[in-house]
Amino acid sequence: MIQSGPVTPSHLTDQPIRPLTVDDLARCADLSVDRGWHPEDRKWGLLLTAGTGYGIDAPDGQGLAAACTVTRYGFAPDFAAIGMVLVAERYARQGLGRRLMTYVCDDLLKGLPLTLHATPYGRPLYEELGFTTVGQAEMLRGSFRPEPGTDTSRVRPATAADLPEILRRDHEVLGTDRTHLLARLPAFADQLLVAENGAGLLTGYAAAWPNTDSDVIGPLIAADTEIAKALVTALASGTDRPLRTDVDVRHEELVSWLTARGLESIARNAVMTRSLPALPGIWTRRFAPLTVAA
Repeated sequence: MIQSGPVTPSHLTDQPIRPLTVDDLARCADLSVDRGWHPEDRKWGLLLTAGTGYGIDAPDGQGLAAACTVTRYGFAPDFAAIGMVLVAERYARQGLGRRLMTYVCDDLLKGLPLTLHATPYGRPLYEELGFTTVGQAEMLRGSFRPEPGTDTSRVRPATAADLPEILRRDHEVLGTDRTHLLARLPAFADQLLVAENGAGLLTGYAAAWPNTDSDVIGPLIAADTEIAKALVTALASGTDRPLRTDVDVRHEELVSWLTARGLESIARNAVMTRSLPALPGIWTRRFAPLTVAA
C-alpha cells in the first residue's frame, strides 16, 4: 500500500532492510539518477552479481529509499568493501544512511575488516562508525592525448589463457583473492589488456569499461609507472570516448602524466578502513581499482 503524506524520520528508520538482486537493477539506477549520478547500470549489475546489495524500499512505493553494495574478498573472507551508498533525495538527512550503514557494518559484517571510498560529504558518518582514512584517490576525467614515443609494443589483448596468471598476480598485488570479481572482467569490460616483459612474463594488466559518459580505466595493475602509462595509452587508443580513472595519490608521477595528457582532477576521495590498518598487498603496483565501489 502506498503511504500518503510526509514520512517521519522515526517511520523511515523502522523500514526493513533487504538484500538486493539483479531484479532491482532498474531501481538502483533510478536511485543513482535521483541523487544526480549517472545511472551506472553496468556497474550496478557487476556489484549485484559479484557481491550483494542491500536496500530499503521507499515507503511511498516509488523505488528504493536507500541502497549500498558489499563485495567480500578472500575465502574466509579477508575483508569486505562497501560501495554505492545512496539515499533518495526526498529522504535525505533523516537518518536513513546511518541506519543502513549501521546495519551493514555492525550487524551484517560485524567483526569483519571493512574498506570504502568516501566523499567529503559521507566521511563524517563513516568516521562516527569507526572508519579511519588510510589514503586518497584522485578521480581524473578527460579526453586523452597520447604522448609521442610511449612504447606499447609489449601490450596486447588478454586471452583466456592469461586469466590464471592475471589472478595470481592480482592476488599478490591486492593481498587477497578476487577471482569472483575478475572472472567477470572479460564480459564486463570492453577492453582487457596485459603487458609482458621480454621473457613473456606478465608485468601488468588493465581494463576499460563503459560508464554513461566515459570509459573507466580500472583495474590498473603494473610493475612500475612506465608500464602503467603503456597500458593507459593502449586502452585510450581503443576508444574515442573520454577516459576516467581513480588513481592512488601516492602515484604522483602517473597523476601528473595523466593531467598533462588531458585528464583533469574532478574529485579527491578518502580511502577509509575499519579494523584494518591499511589496505593489504603492494600499493606500488596497484594504480587504480576496478571501481571505487569494490
